[in-house]
Amino acid sequence: MPRFPQTVLMPTVCPWDEKEQLIEGTFRELVRDLLAKGFNHLYVFGTCGEGYAVDTERFRHVVTVFREETRGKGIFPQVGAIGLSTSNVVERIGLAHSLGFRSFQISLPSWGVLDDGEAMTFFRDVCGTFPDSTFLHYNLMRAKRLLNGADYRRISERVPNLVATKNTSDSVLRISELMTNAPDLRHFFSEALYPHGCLLGECSILSSFGALMPRRTWQLFNAGREGRSAEAFKLASGMASFVNDFLAPTRGRDAVDGAYDKMLARLAGIDMPMRLLSPYECFSEEVYQQCRKVLLEKYPEWIG
Repeated sequence: MPRFPQTVLMPTVCPWDEKEQLIEGTFRELVRDLLAKGFNHLYVFGTCGEGYAVDTERFRHVVTVFREETRGKGIFPQVGAIGLSTSNVVERIGLAHSLGFRSFQISLPSWGVLDDGEAMTFFRDVCGTFPDSTFLHYNLMRAKRLLNGADYRRISERVPNLVATKNTSDSVLRISELMTNAPDLRHFFSEALYPHGCLLGECSILSSFGALMPRRTWQLFNAGREGRSAEAFKLASGMASFVNDFLAPTRGRDAVDGAYDKMLARLAGIDMPMRLLSPYECFSEEVYQQCRKVLLEKYPEWIG
């Protein structure tokens, strides 16, 4: 049995003012909006939440507010810790742990590519420091190495509180390898690849569009979970077409994840400034309005 529930995992982005400080009221509004839409597995400080760019004080402020807004029965908050060393990651997890969090998201240090032994040491030292907590590994090439199913099989045998993975790969073969070799971990895939994963067993959705289109996101999740494959693939195909059209105005610039997620949060009705922490740049107001026009003209029924 997988070590983590089958669910939809939702990111929360951080609104910054002109001085790059958290706009607390807007952040609280976003968290409450996601909870109201039925998403009870929320995380902060993945790449979309700019976990790579915050200093300790901003980190402390955000997770403190996040903790206040996610207390309660049936809510499962998760905090990401991105750092260049084990000590960086452990320090941030320790801060969130002291506030009461027990679920964390980690990625491999990215200054240099970790070999097998170093990767094992990282997981054992980080996860082993907090044996009362569970960990999701964010598996992405920004860390310079993608782990495969065999890697996870080896690591999970020695690290029992590694419970899940988050994958942004677009490879069906990679998904198959993960599901086959490490079935006890809960694998989170994008909306596009979730139906493929469901053909191989239980998997979950790493949502990009849930804030904007919660109804379709839950339809996709339930179709996959209940074995209605044709419906799941149809929904995922529709979302892929939406992405192709909606993001057309952004082409020509490969922005960091948060630039896209802040546009989606704003389109979902949150008064979300698109500003990113230095040195990263958001999309212009002109690009936002072009994307909004595509949404309203071609996909108005998808909102909500």
